[in-house]
Amino acid sequence: MSASAVDVAPTVPFWRVLIELTKPRIISLLLVTTAAPMYVAGSPSWTLLLIVMVGGYLMAGGANAVNMYVDRDIDDHMARTRLRPIPSGRMAAPAVLAFGIACATAATWMLAAFVNVLTAALALGGFYCYVFVYTRWLKRASPQNIVIGGAAGAFPPLVGWAAVTGEINLMGLLLFLIVFYWTPPHFWALALLKQRDYQKAGVPMAPLVWGERETMAQMRWYTVILLALTLLPVATGSLGILYGASALVLGALLLWGVWRLTPEREWTAPAWWVYKYSLLYLALLFVAMALDERIRL
Repeated sequence: MSASAVDVAPTVPFWRVLIELTKPRIISLLLVTTAAPMYVAGSPSWTLLLIVMVGGYLMAGGANAVNMYVDRDIDDHMARTRLRPIPSGRMAAPAVLAFGIACATAATWMLAAFVNVLTAALALGGFYCYVFVYTRWLKRASPQNIVIGGAAGAFPPLVGWAAVTGEINLMGLLLFLIVFYWTPPHFWALALLKQRDYQKAGVPMAPLVWGERETMAQMRWYTVILLALTLLPVATGSLGILYGASALVLGALLLWGVWRLTPEREWTAPAWWVYKYSLLYLALLFVAMALDERIRL
């Protein structure tokens, strides 16, 4: 823990520190990608939706807290993480770990008891993927950390789908793949901007290992594949014209933004645009799915 981090760490109530551990802004997008598939899959009751949202929040929040525990040794070296509860001295590491495990345990019980076992298993699978595959294994070992480990963020659509249908079919897998292929261009845009931070922390993010040119090229390929995947639900007849038009427009904007990234020109502003827009892109894409299904009914 650095003295500078303690000096500038804000003084907040303990309950707000606990909420901070869960990373609520990140979870908000995960909840959108959980809720929308529920309405694509059927007509969930408000009670079911509420249980899945609370369970999903607890599971993702628990994973985020455990992530902070595991990364406590490097968070102090990065500007965007040094004010987290552990490096800033606002909460002890064992307490953070206990909180994360408690959240995940509560979520597993809630989803298994009040939804179905498959939903609970998928949510727990996302937890383990994020904590062990991404944080513990790949994050500090390979530039493929975001690609493979990022699969953890693709579990929420499966959770929402299984909560309504009790199974995973082709459409559920397509939703998983959409988030999976969205993840690299989204996070690599941030990695391009935060290269110094990652270098100080010893995290082998793609721009540090492959270079900026190759990272940008990979972002283009992943975006092209992503756009193709987003149109498959229309091709299979699972979704209709409203979603298809939305996917085309939203995807075209994302591809345009990624294509503007070139190492020969100033790319800081375009990279920020891609990072921020990709968040909006995914949220609007999944909202369009739910609206399309409601309108078609």
